[in-house]
Amino acid sequence: MKTNPGRFFEDYEVGQVIRHAVPRSVSGGERALYHALYPARHALYSSNEFARASGLPDSPIDDMAAFHIVFGKSVPDISLNAVANLGYAEARWLRPVYPGDTLRSESEVIGLKQNSSGKTGVVYVRTTGFNQHDLPVMEFVRWVMVRKHDLDAPAPEAVVPQTAAVVDPSDLVIPAGLDFSHYDFGLAGEPHRVGDYEIGEQIDHVDGVTIEEAEHMMATRLWQNTSKTHFDATPRADGKRLIYGGHVISMARALSFNGLANAQMIGAINAGSHANPCFAGDTVRAWSEVLDRAEVDAPGVGALRLRLVATKGGEPFTLKGEDGKYLPHVLLDLDYWVLMPV
Repeated sequence: MKTNPGRFFEDYEVGQVIRHAVPRSVSGGERALYHALYPARHALYSSNEFARASGLPDSPIDDMAAFHIVFGKSVPDISLNAVANLGYAEARWLRPVYPGDTLRSESEVIGLKQNSSGKTGVVYVRTTGFNQHDLPVMEFVRWVMVRKHDLDAPAPEAVVPQTAAVVDPSDLVIPAGLDFSHYDFGLAGEPHRVGDYEIGEQIDHVDGVTIEEAEHMMATRLWQNTSKTHFDATPRADGKRLIYGGHVISMARALSFNGLANAQMIGAINAGSHANPCFAGDTVRAWSEVLDRAEVDAPGVGALRLRLVATKGGEPFTLKGEDGKYLPHVLLDLDYWVLMPV
């Protein structure tokens, strides 16, 4: 056979390292398309001059755009036959990605657990993205539900990796030269510093964006994400394409600008869950909760830990029911660190 049907659950082994094709050189086109697909307006990713005034050589591409490229490389080997991408942990951005960089990815299988139905299983991987100098630009753990091809294949020994609940602030990697000492709040869009946010404070980001089928598919193709569930409507009983979870993350992150305009860079994702599926026609809204604040070793820079929740209806600041399960309108629950001026 010349064609690749993708890996199924029984094709994975704990300890397996997979080097993903195909390297991708990044251009300013990624930034333009990212800003066309999402209402992204953070100044550091919009202006070379703003980035230079903040100590960087130029404006990097958006953190989530870099994530999508690295993630997309892994899809043909990890989640081509996925039912759903379930969650994230221990994600860290290790160095900015600039136009002209070439990115590649590799993943290590760190856990496996067959589901009780015997038809699917959960695969846990740690994926690392590298630039053209073989320097890591990011790493993350994710777990994905994958179909079995041979339903009679024996279940592997269950291995569920233990991941840190929170990336310690001391493990956040601050980009070389980043300096917010002379930060221009007027150009950034809001006056709020790290110290203006209280732990426990909740912010309704007000705005909403209705997900369009064509835009979602364009985004998923842009990231070279080939997961069948995002393109092919036939595998699902309801005949719908599942919206890529990263599309929801980027939409919610962009919506969070209204209230968090100075949350310029993502330092880490502590945990993330795609609570319920998203489909074309859903209107995504977002709210945030401040979980923690921390000092970092960079002039004028601090860290804020946030919970970002994306919804498709329901009241703001509602998350789980009395049974502890996510409410049906909750799409995303993301716990992450951002870097912003003090």
